[in-house]
Amino acid sequence: MANIQFYGTGRRKTSIARVRLVSGSGNITINKKDMDDYFDYDTLKAIIREPLDITNTADKYDVFVNVQGGGFTGQAGAVRHGISRALLEADEELRPVLKKAGFLTRDSRMKERKKYGLKKARKAPQFSKR
Repeated sequence: MANIQFYGTGRRKTSIARVRLVSGSGNITINKKDMDDYFDYDTLKAIIREPLDITNTADKYDVFVNVQGGGFTGQAGAVRHGISRALLEADEELRPVLKKAGFLTRDSRMKERKKYGLKKARKAPQFSKR
């Protein structure tokens, strides 16, 4: 019997996570490492597990993730978004639960670009009257 796989792509800031769900026992692998080895902070691990916990599918799927770009907080948000999209592909009836929790909405906050004449995006050089 062939393993059925579900895919989802998650994004946050400059991070992109490609997620693959396979029926299994609940292992989460990120960039070929165990999640506990990849992320140090428990809060980031909790962020990643949220979609699985809220839909009661934590021990139903094994999660394989390729994530790149950004920092670890952005990567954790991207992984959560990707897992949510893959769960939606697996079972469309999970949409109301995931939507209410806000996991299907892409966090569109990005770093603002630097403008000419300024030191950063909004920081202006010091003003002097003379």
